[in-house]
Amino acid sequence: MGILVSFIKTNFPPKSKFSYQDIPDLTGQVIIVTGGSSGVGKETVKVLLQHNAKVYIAARNEENTKAAIKDLQNQTGNEAQFLRLDLADLHSVKRAVEEFKQKETQLHVLFNNGGVMNAPIEQLTAQNIDLQFGTNVLGHFYFTKLLLPTLLATATEGKPARVINISSFALEMTPGNNIDFNTLKDSPARKKLSPLNLYSQSKFGNLVFSNELARRYGDQGIMSVALHPGNILTDLYRHAPAYQRKIMELTLYPVELGAQTQLWAGATNEGATLGGKYLIPWARLGKANPKTLDPALGKELWTWLEEQVADI
Repeated sequence: MGILVSFIKTNFPPKSKFSYQDIPDLTGQVIIVTGGSSGVGKETVKVLLQHNAKVYIAARNEENTKAAIKDLQNQTGNEAQFLRLDLADLHSVKRAVEEFKQKETQLHVLFNNGGVMNAPIEQLTAQNIDLQFGTNVLGHFYFTKLLLPTLLATATEGKPARVINISSFALEMTPGNNIDFNTLKDSPARKKLSPLNLYSQSKFGNLVFSNELARRYGDQGIMSVALHPGNILTDLYRHAPAYQRKIMELTLYPVELGAQTQLWAGATNEGATLGGKYLIPWARLGKANPKTLDPALGKELWTWLEEQVADI
């Protein structure tokens, strides 16, 4: 019953007190949005461009991304930049950061927005990690890790560099309310879990990672925050059965609302103060699952993530 009450309070929120008019002019700011070619990511890029930020859309499909860039330019008058990134391949992550560093010396905000949901159980990353955990958590961890020197160099007194991590209410349905490290690579234990179980665990991992990043780098000028964007109508649900998608479409919100919470965190003056917090729709402080705040679990996850990227 506790989860049901929390679901209702979180996913049927009151009207937002936040407006895009609260976002200041972002001229001079360099921002990356992973998965920014569609859905909530694309809407986020649109608003950032409208406020004059220089935005890189980090995505794997060049054709789709360049079409999105053209569409966004028609809408805003400003042009985003394409950064080739496949979060499911750590070598691609490394190449993306190398390309970015050739072009930029600053990074003010990193939106770890991209992700996959309900991927078929047989799908793995290029490094044989569960596709959902490998994309949603490990890929973003490595991307963030490699960009940390640039983020740290960009942070100034009173103006932290920001890392915005996208979690989900689904984390509350994580089996055992914990991370089962035996299921992160292909194994008999992993095959016992459903795609939704694995998705929930990845979103749990996003929040654990975000909190650990805040603990490690919060006093060095990094503002790390995680959030649930709301139940939003995007192609994230493409792997769900057709009948489930039809049902979900009746309760899903438009992308215009889905971008609000991460833009509040990543683009407003108030957002700079939200490090280590958990945010919920629409642009509100939420209450994190207590287990995701456990420093021991944060350290264990960080160690595991470091081990996966050590030889890349």
